[in-house]
Amino acid sequence: MLQQWSWTAAIKRDLASLRGYDRNIYIMLAFTLGKGLQLSIAAITINLYARSLGYDRTFIGVLTAVPAIGALIASVPTGMLADRIGRKPLLLIGGLLNPLALLMLGLSTTPGWLLFAGLLNGICANAYWVANLPILTESSKPDQRVLVLAANNFLLLGVGALGSLIGGAVPELVGRQLAVPADSTVPLRWGVLVASLVTFIPAIPLFWLREPRQRPQHAALENPATSTIVEAEPNDEPVDPVGQRALVTLFAKLLIPDALYTTGEAAAIALLALYFVQRFAITPGPLGVYLTVAGLIGGAMSFLAPRMARRWGKLRTATTSQLLTVPIVLVMGFSPVFALAYAAELGRNVLRGFFEPTYAAFAMEQVSSRYRATLSGFYSVTWSLGFSFGAVLTGWLQDHVNLSAAFLVAAFFIGVSATLLRLFFPRSRPAKPSTATQPTEAPARS
Repeated sequence: MLQQWSWTAAIKRDLASLRGYDRNIYIMLAFTLGKGLQLSIAAITINLYARSLGYDRTFIGVLTAVPAIGALIASVPTGMLADRIGRKPLLLIGGLLNPLALLMLGLSTTPGWLLFAGLLNGICANAYWVANLPILTESSKPDQRVLVLAANNFLLLGVGALGSLIGGAVPELVGRQLAVPADSTVPLRWGVLVASLVTFIPAIPLFWLREPRQRPQHAALENPATSTIVEAEPNDEPVDPVGQRALVTLFAKLLIPDALYTTGEAAAIALLALYFVQRFAITPGPLGVYLTVAGLIGGAMSFLAPRMARRWGKLRTATTSQLLTVPIVLVMGFSPVFALAYAAELGRNVLRGFFEPTYAAFAMEQVSSRYRATLSGFYSVTWSLGFSFGAVLTGWLQDHVNLSAAFLVAAFFIGVSATLLRLFFPRSRPAKPSTATQPTEAPARS
């Protein structure tokens, strides 16, 4: 009982400490909320919209993968450009053009226009994925970082999951008004158009974003010869590995496991809405409610991540979450009843809430601000490759093998990712506590 009270009190202190942070953090968290709503609305409506137009699962898998391909094309150039000219200009361009790409997608019916709009959507959305983590990292102190990224994760995957509720409710409402089925083309088109609107509104405050101030480097945190990574201490800015080969090696150790993890996640969730509809005959309205609840619970549980990271270290928390995801994904894919499959989806969301902020903080702390947007750009590449391959593979497996085969593939890739991270960073350990800065102190910015 005392242990439970201790954890609850720690979470309350962490949440209270979010008051008084840098303005950039609040602006980016608002933008993240809009992105989360857009993603969860689109996850339900776009796949079902394409299905209502008569396309098969193989094409829907390709359509789901196309935005990731667009992000792949733009990722590294965008990241390198952000490190040179700043994050704000790219965020503004992407934030204002992304709604137009979604609008085009919702109005398209032919394969060519659907794929082109999806590609443009991925290119425009890439600015967020490249700039978000560097801005949050550079606008917060290391001892605040996991909490900030947990709040980002909660809004993206938790509160953002309310988009599933919206994505399910809009077609139901439009269908009733037009006296047509909710899963017909026009109601689902309105769902895609609503996704466009919720992308545009949070982009407006980006005009008040400030470029994060670059901090000087202090002490190196990696020994390339031993692969020893020490998680950053408060007020420390890591020195980048000396030499191009050492930097490339570090990037590879961080990026390869991420590509495998993203492939596994995509194999499990890229066509999850379609999977639940076809396997268990769930309609869009109830499905939106189910996915919203799962996302909210998973996002809320991410606020436990700072406590877990302080106790066990960021990387250990992240890899343990990955390993526990493996059996849960298998249950989700092979369960004969919806209740058990949905319970597994709840568990997957909880573990993802632990993984995302802890691993993001760990990765961003391995390089200085000089390379963070570039690293984030490469992470967008690994996400694009992994999600594209996972989504296309899922569509093919569901068409040519069975609905459950993709979850077996997902479990394999996630397990390999966790294993490689343990091998690449075997001596990773938490930073020593610092007495120089109180954990709740807000970053000083002019």
